[in-house]
Amino acid sequence: MTMTHSSTSTTTARTSGSRLGYRFNVVGIIGLSVILSWALVAVFAPLITPYPVGEIVDLDYFGPMSSDFWLGSDYLGRDMLSRILMGARYTVGISLAAVTIACFSGVVLGMIAAVAGGWLDTLLSRFLDALNSIPSKLFGLVVVAAVGSSIPVLILTLSVIYIPGAYRFARALAVNINAMDFITVARIRGESTLYLIRSEILPNIAGPVLADLGIRFVFIVLLLSGLSFLGLGVQPPYADWGALVRENIGGLPFGAPAVMFPSLAIASLTISVNLLIDNLPQKIRDRA
Repeated sequence: MTMTHSSTSTTTARTSGSRLGYRFNVVGIIGLSVILSWALVAVFAPLITPYPVGEIVDLDYFGPMSSDFWLGSDYLGRDMLSRILMGARYTVGISLAAVTIACFSGVVLGMIAAVAGGWLDTLLSRFLDALNSIPSKLFGLVVVAAVGSSIPVLILTLSVIYIPGAYRFARALAVNINAMDFITVARIRGESTLYLIRSEILPNIAGPVLADLGIRFVFIVLLLSGLSFLGLGVQPPYADWGALVRENIGGLPFGAPAVMFPSLAIASLTISVNLLIDNLPQKIRDRA
């Protein structure tokens, strides 16, 4: 009787856990932990940097790792740990702002085009297809070189580059949902377009859209880092991780920590986002 009761309890616990569906596996937890860690660093960077970011604190340039300088020093003798922590504010902050604008705009326009159809769908699709045909790096280089590389310009440029992709993805999902019977019933009831978008279509595409947001965040991080490496991203005295790699590239032949650790920071963030997307909880994957 005791064994039967124990087995029944275990089965019940597993069933209830499956019904909740929001359990991460180990890989997903690792990815989520790294992402949250960098997010916290981005928020609290000014409070946790051991040295002032722009102050020369080491008499040696490209100094090795030590008890005073955990990640060594850069080409001017500045503490690399402090600069990487502060660089997270720009890499994570700019990328998050850009992907939020891009995905919000693309998803809203995609759902409107799918529900409205007709000339509006054609006009939006053709315009955004034309914009999407321009290579992203070339578009970013031209805009930033022409207008300047202030942080608002970077955010808007990165957003515009990735709106067409978000639009096409959301529209494809919304078109499939729009053809289903419950949407037809809602139209017969006389529901408005806003109701269909907000209450019928958006809840049914939320899972895939969140996964797409994560993928585009990775693309934006890499594009921002690439622009900064070319000298067209975040400008001095500020520096994101791509700019840190660029300004310390002279230490590469020596294997200097100053050029390796910013690269590892970029890799850790992008790989963790991919790991999280690939190991989303079952309930979110089922909705996708």
